[in-house]
Amino acid sequence: MAKEYNVAVAGATGAVGVEMIKTLEKRNFPVKNLKLLASARSAGKTAKFKGTDIVIEELTENSFKGVDIALFSAGGDISKQFRNAVVSSGAVMIDNSSAFRMEDDVPLIVPEVNAEDVKLHKGVIANPNCTTAIMLVAVAPLHRAKKLKRLVASTYQAASGAGAKGMAELIEQTRQILNGEAIEPKAFAHRIAFNLIPHIDSFMPNGYTKEELKMLNESRKMLHLPELMLSCTSVRIPALRAHSEALNLEFEDDITPEEARAILETAPGVTVVDDPEAKRYPMPVDATEKYDVLVGRIRQDISRNDKKGLDIFVSGDQILKGAALNAVQIAELL
Repeated sequence: MAKEYNVAVAGATGAVGVEMIKTLEKRNFPVKNLKLLASARSAGKTAKFKGTDIVIEELTENSFKGVDIALFSAGGDISKQFRNAVVSSGAVMIDNSSAFRMEDDVPLIVPEVNAEDVKLHKGVIANPNCTTAIMLVAVAPLHRAKKLKRLVASTYQAASGAGAKGMAELIEQTRQILNGEAIEPKAFAHRIAFNLIPHIDSFMPNGYTKEELKMLNESRKMLHLPELMLSCTSVRIPALRAHSEALNLEFEDDITPEEARAILETAPGVTVVDDPEAKRYPMPVDATEKYDVLVGRIRQDISRNDKKGLDIFVSGDQILKGAALNAVQIAELL
């Protein structure tokens, strides 16, 4: 009989936690016992798993006795607070926050990109930033074939990146504007309905935001390319769910769009959607609730006089591949 695992989900009532529970069920992860953990105010509520109601418990230091794998999506401060409790109980923490991503002894994993790094864990494995994860699923197979040198990214990030409150604000503001009512931004710095905001996370002294620098630092770590040149501009857009990215790639070796398509057609976690004549290209509405990252608009970079540059466009569900699905895939690797 296949081995079964005791699994805990911390942050079980949040958008990603709910998706983690669904993903464990959909992918038929070998769960022996499932423990759902949240703050004291959510304790006592129930959530369904494989047709059974599971009572949500308060997250405490003693929650991890007998647990094999703990999926965390409760925010960085909570992850830091409970790290020792998880590891000392013998469980492995798979953490969705940014708390440990850049620590040397914590592997940062996207299974399609750097599955072998999972062996290096010392009790904690980190999930990357959602935009980095979506990007690298598409970029890593091209890098393996042609050696990535430089990358310029523009991201178009859905309201769901700010959680359930971000999505609710987009819906509410859209209604208010169409009804001629006054609006008051809360989840975002400015109005999000019928607008774009070139600002995600806090600004750093060099003029980039934390979100943009995560793309650089996390990509360098996962691709094992400490010298990778990468520049990113992150934009919040009025889409509900799924992030998109326009990527300009420079490789050490020549690459043609035909070669890139052939590489991506067989790459795990990728669906090529690239038929401009038929108006087929990646869009967030099509990536929503899909496991794969959609890749299209694959073309030679005409700003160069060689064949080392490529432009592509990607869309991916950041709640799934950018968070819940990736965490469960890491658990599958373990």
